[in-house]
Amino acid sequence: MQETIERYRSQVKDVQTDISSVEDVQHLKHETAIMAKKVELLEVAKRRLLGEGLGATTIDELVRIEQQLERGVRLVRARKMQVYHEQIEQLQAKEKLLADENAILTEKCQAVHNDQVTEAMQADFRVLENGENSDVETELFIGPPETRMKQQRSK
Repeated sequence: MQETIERYRSQVKDVQTDISSVEDVQHLKHETAIMAKKVELLEVAKRRLLGEGLGATTIDELVRIEQQLERGVRLVRARKMQVYHEQIEQLQAKEKLLADENAILTEKCQAVHNDQVTEAMQADFRVLENGENSDVETELFIGPPETRMKQQRSK
């Protein structure tokens, strides 16, 4: 008797499982059909926005599509201007950094140049201070150039 009851219960469970799985499958088929319709409607709307398949559209629908497109263009232009402004701000910040860096480098270059000039002047001053003679010979000649030539030959 107990075995018969267990077999009955297992059969009832199998039938209930089959019924619930059939309902799930039907529900999923219904959802799939709804999604397919939505996809089709979206594709039609997309084609209309691209200007395809407008032969059977009414004036009101065309006006609505035009308004949608104008709103979209305004949004795109606003975003484009925002991106341009952000880029301009970034470039201005970069310009300021480069100008500051250029000023620092110019100061360093001037300092190095001034140091070099100072060192050269100090070297010249040391030469004059030490009384070193330069390699240039200076002689004073009085008279016409012919007499100078005779004096140089006689030496």
